[in-house]
Amino acid sequence: MLKTTLLFFATALCEIVGCFLPWLWLKRGATPLLLVPAALALALFVWLLTLHPAASGRVYAAYGGVYVCTALIWLRVVDGVKLSFYDWLGAVVAMCGMLIIVAGWGRA
Repeated sequence: MLKTTLLFFATALCEIVGCFLPWLWLKRGATPLLLVPAALALALFVWLLTLHPAASGRVYAAYGGVYVCTALIWLRVVDGVKLSFYDWLGAVVAMCGMLIIVAGWGRA
């Protein structure tokens, strides 16, 4: 389960980077050259999703919980926004959902 969780975090980070870089270009006037690493990050994101040993719907459902946590960590570290109690609570609930789904992969 640890390997799957770490893989989900890597996947989420690639997705966030792949979306953040074009946002920088469009909203903050950064160089359009950022689209190259953005495309590479999104390609890596798609490839990482294929490494999971479960049906795609379950993978996406479980991945959603980790994505929530990764996005909140990004919000804190990159954007410098202080997380609230409700942010942390939501992250815990999302991770619990992910762990429940992953625990049931071999039982379904």
